[in-house]
Amino acid sequence: MRYFVESYGCTMNYGEGEELAERMDALGHIRVLSADEADIVILNTCTVVDTTEKRMIKRMNELKAAGKQVIVTGCMAKVQAGRVMVRLPGSLIIPPEDYDGFSDAVSKMYGCGTPIVQKRSPVTAIIPIAQGCRGNCTYCITRFARGTLRSYSPEGIKERFDRFIDSGVKEVLITAQDTGCYGRDIGTDLGDLIRKLLEKDGEYRIRIGMMNPNSLRPVLNSVLDVFEDERIYRFLHIPVQSGSDHVLDMMSRHYTSEDFFSLIDAIRERYPDMSIATDLISGFPGESNEDHEESVTLIRRLRADTVNITRFSPRPGTEAFGMPQINGRISKERSTELTEVKNATENDVNTNMIGRTYRALVSETSADGSVIARTGNYRPVVIKEDIPLGTFIDATVTDCRPTYLLGKSTLF
Repeated sequence: MRYFVESYGCTMNYGEGEELAERMDALGHIRVLSADEADIVILNTCTVVDTTEKRMIKRMNELKAAGKQVIVTGCMAKVQAGRVMVRLPGSLIIPPEDYDGFSDAVSKMYGCGTPIVQKRSPVTAIIPIAQGCRGNCTYCITRFARGTLRSYSPEGIKERFDRFIDSGVKEVLITAQDTGCYGRDIGTDLGDLIRKLLEKDGEYRIRIGMMNPNSLRPVLNSVLDVFEDERIYRFLHIPVQSGSDHVLDMMSRHYTSEDFFSLIDAIRERYPDMSIATDLISGFPGESNEDHEESVTLIRRLRADTVNITRFSPRPGTEAFGMPQINGRISKERSTELTEVKNATENDVNTNMIGRTYRALVSETSADGSVIARTGNYRPVVIKEDIPLGTFIDATVTDCRPTYLLGKSTLF
């Protein structure tokens, strides 16, 4: 049968979607380019905020109306399986914890045939390295879907990584719910895993995914050591979530704002060019005006390359769902202010890069025909030139916007 994988949400979900596609290929099903062409749609769901959940429900209704067979995977398959069954009765619902049985479940319902070997052409690949995390954040519904930490074997990850590089992939995104805690359950750590991957010869780039401050701190030196290799993007995504210690305590984040900054200072002392990305939640229950102002101050003090702002969304079953909620108007106003401050700060940071030249990998295209090249610290440079994906270039920054750079290229 013809199938299409439709993934939403985090990088990990997209990586798992590709793994499920490989299993469909092995069962002899034929991958197509759109849901319209498919007999089976694998709806790889996200439910991190309420608006995303509503989007998933709408999509289920659309696929049902179109007469598609639907396999529901991802986080909703675990934490909202009942809502899924109401809309898609009789469909396969396979949560992340049951992915090991995905092939058996699909072959039983839809049959199987001669395995199909797909030729890989993408420049970028995603490798999930673990399920779950060790946190207990009061707002997080994802931990109910993903469970506690279950790290994948270094040998299995290495085999998959080597296969990607041999197939021509130039950029590999290492991802998990929290990459910083990788290996704690199997006697290793993230730094050791990356060093194992770097044993593979070749010119490629590895991007390490999101890690929480309290999971990075115990392995900081091990992780920082790997950035000596230029094949690792000097980029770290470390979500702080609030500048207020009061709010951080209510979130059960297990660190203070100064703990976060001491971590950032240690990173920048060793690698001044390290690109830092972080996340902030606006309007968390109990957040006062003073708490909000501390988040504003954090943005200005941190001077991160990227700050992702999210308005708090109460998720059923979490502790924060039952807390007194902030008025929606106030939450929106605070989110708007945080966004304005972060845009101004990011633009100022980017301005300092104008006129400089960086070695970069062309990894994406945009709708207007431009390409996007990533510098060694993962900064995106938009170049209005026709350059093949997977090409390493010299990119000279000529201008900037708050969220990206503009430039021109010189081929090596």
